[in-house]
Amino acid sequence: MASTTYTLSPVNSRPGLFAELRALVAVFRREFIIMRRYPSWVIQMVIWPIIFPAGYVLSGRALAGPDGGGLQLFQQRAGTHDFIGFIAVGTMIWMWQNVVLWDVGFSLRNEQLRGTLETNWMTPAWRFSFLLGSSLNQMLMMSVFLSVAAMEYVTLFGVRLNGDPFLVLLSFLAAIPSIYGIGMAFSSLVIAAKEAHTFVQMVRGLVMIFCGITYPIAVMPGWMQGVAAWLPQTYIIHSMRSAILGGADFQALWPDFRMLLIFGAFWLVVGYLTFNWMERRARRNGTLGQY
Repeated sequence: MASTTYTLSPVNSRPGLFAELRALVAVFRREFIIMRRYPSWVIQMVIWPIIFPAGYVLSGRALAGPDGGGLQLFQQRAGTHDFIGFIAVGTMIWMWQNVVLWDVGFSLRNEQLRGTLETNWMTPAWRFSFLLGSSLNQMLMMSVFLSVAAMEYVTLFGVRLNGDPFLVLLSFLAAIPSIYGIGMAFSSLVIAAKEAHTFVQMVRGLVMIFCGITYPIAVMPGWMQGVAAWLPQTYIIHSMRSAILGGADFQALWPDFRMLLIFGAFWLVVGYLTFNWMERRARRNGTLGQY
């Protein structure tokens, strides 16, 4: 009797789009369940938006002088007299990027620590979906964080929100690709480097120094302003301030949106290509499961 040989076609064995979406949702659901099991993160969500900008706000009050005379020069440079709102928006964006670098940047490393990275890598699912699922969960958490921060700034610091809510939301959406693209690139580096503390400290330091989170970029030397022009956080902070505090219209915000679209596309591509490169390198060297 002739034997029959069955051949599994690589094309047919590849999961379809629906299966990939199920894997993405499964990763998102897993991260959400883990987040819900440790509700203490809610405490830092409430405290950090108050503590972090408070030091800069008090310093600003001191530098303005007893009669607030220093605010006139600030208004000339910053385009607004609301220095508290100016600081609040800048520090809020810095905290957003900082949290993304730690959470998204170390998502694959956390998989290693849990002992689930290798087993998940053996599944036929698109491996980038593990990173996307973690990013979507973190995006949901940060949406809540930024909403809480905005309410606290209005209630406790007296920040006046003068902008169109639709344009504020549009500024937020335009910022997402750049912020999370950078986080994905960092997460990919962790596959090989096993840690990225130095990289995280470097990036958040660059944002704090060059992007003007607490002072106008116009007061910096020319070479520093040149560096700031190459950082997407500069345009994120400027568009958010213009939309929230200045009541800018779409035409005034479009130059920032255009730059954010360019930076967002760039960093998403860099994050994806870095992920593929590091994943192939780790498989080739056998370092995927190494601690």
